[in-house]
Amino acid sequence: MDKAFLLSLIEVLLEHVSEGIHVTDSKGCTLYYNTAAAQIDGIRPEDAIGKHVLEMFPSLDGETSTILRALKNGERVITKEQSISNMYGSPVFLESATLPLKNGTTVLGAVDITRDLTQVKQLAEKVVDLQSEVNAYRFSRQHGGEREQARYVLDDIVGQDIGVLEMKNRAMRAARTNSPVLVSGETGTGKELLVQAIHNAGPRRSGPFISQNCAALPASLMEGILFGTARGSFTGAENRPGLVELADGGTLFLDEITCLDVELQSKLLRFIQDGFVRRIGEAKVRRVNVRIIASTNVEPREAVGKNLLRPDLYYRLNVVNLQIPPLRERRRDILLLSTNFLAELNRRIGTRVKGLTAEVEKVFLAYDWPGNVRELRATLEGALNIAEGEYLEISHLPAYLAARKTEELSLGGIEGLSLSEALAKVERSIINQALAKAGGNISRTSRLLGIPRQTLQYKLKGMGMVKRT
Repeated sequence: MDKAFLLSLIEVLLEHVSEGIHVTDSKGCTLYYNTAAAQIDGIRPEDAIGKHVLEMFPSLDGETSTILRALKNGERVITKEQSISNMYGSPVFLESATLPLKNGTTVLGAVDITRDLTQVKQLAEKVVDLQSEVNAYRFSRQHGGEREQARYVLDDIVGQDIGVLEMKNRAMRAARTNSPVLVSGETGTGKELLVQAIHNAGPRRSGPFISQNCAALPASLMEGILFGTARGSFTGAENRPGLVELADGGTLFLDEITCLDVELQSKLLRFIQDGFVRRIGEAKVRRVNVRIIASTNVEPREAVGKNLLRPDLYYRLNVVNLQIPPLRERRRDILLLSTNFLAELNRRIGTRVKGLTAEVEKVFLAYDWPGNVRELRATLEGALNIAEGEYLEISHLPAYLAARKTEELSLGGIEGLSLSEALAKVERSIINQALAKAGGNISRTSRLLGIPRQTLQYKLKGMGMVKRT
């Protein structure tokens, strides 16, 4: 392959990646600087080429510059988190991987690959600052104040299903203690509602309730957010308490615990065991009195088996285990929840819908609700926005639910058929009904059925019902 063509191809590729690419020679002077690097660092490309790395970033030196370290030692510096200032004095927060370019043992230059964390850092620090303000601004019960940290109580958990009632009883008993709790349940089952209720039912209810989704921030930031930082622990770091300290005297809820970096899981385990926290870069330890409650939408033992959750942390968190059943396993609660949601949403939206028609009730009871309680509430809110009468009707529901109108799904004529034959007949009937409703349009039919257009075409072909619209 022609060398000029190859170089041109490489340059085109590098100009279209989202990571910043900064290439220097063996002295640290810039040879190549892609568009993403310019955007991340806030330096104009024309000002970068030929410049030494310390001219571009005056806040760095030979030890703090990952490029100069790679040039000096001939070793990779991977994912080094840095808060620096560029040549214009603007702050930059990034994550980088720096690799030396070698010919045998001779270092010819270095390539720095960066990812922008500036906005993430600013938002994360804002969250911590706001949590600190909320922590300082507590209303006492004597003054009739309302606490905003945790709004829900156990009575807010609606249900007559035996599994839900037993879970509430276990939660009430667990609320009296300070032991860790592990809550598991599918997405949308109401895990945070349960955790807030436990906090409010126990002796920590006058203390702070702080919640953090472990999937919301990259691992490089999460340690500082949880445990705090000390000035100088890394370039640009300030003295800042972490969420663990801010939750002192109350509850720290770690949602999606399986998304927490494995090394951080180890540090969290040590904190749970000894009650001491050490900010990043600080020798001093601080005793903190916090109850840890964690949640996962993955079955805990399965999470351990998949190396998403450390076994030792699992056993320490699983002192009290609460499992929230999915809505499809508590169908007797669907209409009860619907009634409660309608009352709440009527007040909030200003509507006066009294209830569901019999047709809608049948659809709701037959549907599996993969999004659980959250999906049910969202469905009702959407229907209320377009309802005009006193009852919610099939026409008010989303298309994928309206297509499931149960009275139209007749099972007549399948007696004596094998399971596969019966399923094929019912599937054909459902598709025919959706086609009729969509006027034969394939795209609209696929949306009604909630399946990809290609999947519908495949099914129609298999049934000898090929449509081209």
